[in-house]
Amino acid sequence: MDAGEQVTKLKSIFVYPIKSCRPISTPQASLTPNRLRWDRLWMVINSKGRMYTQRVQPKLALIQVDLPPEAFSPAWIPNQTSFLVINGPGMNALKIPLAVPSAVADGVSVWEWSGSALDEGDEAANWFSHYIGKPSRLVRFDESSAYRPVNSDYARTHTVNFTDMYPFLLLSQESVNELNEHLSEPVSLNRFRANLIVDGCKPFSEDLWDEIEINGLVFHGGELCDRCKVPTINQETAEMGSEPTKTLMKFRSDKILRPSAQKHQGKVYMGQFMVCTNYSGETGKAIRVGDHVRVLKAFSSYDECIILGSPALPFGTD
Repeated sequence: MDAGEQVTKLKSIFVYPIKSCRPISTPQASLTPNRLRWDRLWMVINSKGRMYTQRVQPKLALIQVDLPPEAFSPAWIPNQTSFLVINGPGMNALKIPLAVPSAVADGVSVWEWSGSALDEGDEAANWFSHYIGKPSRLVRFDESSAYRPVNSDYARTHTVNFTDMYPFLLLSQESVNELNEHLSEPVSLNRFRANLIVDGCKPFSEDLWDEIEINGLVFHGGELCDRCKVPTINQETAEMGSEPTKTLMKFRSDKILRPSAQKHQGKVYMGQFMVCTNYSGETGKAIRVGDHVRVLKAFSSYDECIILGSPALPFGTD
């Protein structure tokens, strides 16, 4: 159905420079061909090159990451004094130059993908090894040569860096508010690790958005985000519990959302995966907090939208 008259606003923008660590809340963000600039550009790996995430290392939630404020301006170019600054409980600050490193780490893997990445050196490796308590290294996605397609038949032509699934995750503040009405102890929206937080719509209406426009950029809905156990981790304490997944199962499971489906996987859903469909290097724009979000196309029911999730992999977004 045509829903062009629906208008809401972009309330918050979150960029997650290091996979599974804390985000940066920014009033604006520029786009690259496949994501928000700086989002999930870095990742911590173990001695075998495998990703570390909060699923197995919840204390990653306590790592604070900072970039120069001007890093989120369109066309900004780092210089020799530009750093990614990393802080963690009981740790000294670690500064990572934003200049692209030359050292290569082979055999780096994220879920089904394996390839080479850029190694940020021994100082960073020692910092994360000490913090986690196991041999670790910090790597940067090699944007010049690495290729990692979205792991979904519905967006296979789009690519990502170190994020789990899609380039963008959108969630409304109203959906989080509605969830909290069902909980004895409210949870913060940071549990859901979304990039784009919108405000001014009905709870969970974003589930049915097939196409939206923000400041001239068109985003197409991929599928609903099936949640792994990361939302059960308190992002302020790194403690894991059973909520909000336990409550979401009562009204946000695939069985509830689409009861007529032949098979249910027992997953819960919160947020909408998206891709940008009209980005170009010549016309790419920044998005800003306060921008209007115009719904161009919307589904009429959950029977029309994509509710999948891999039965074999605990995807969500991280």
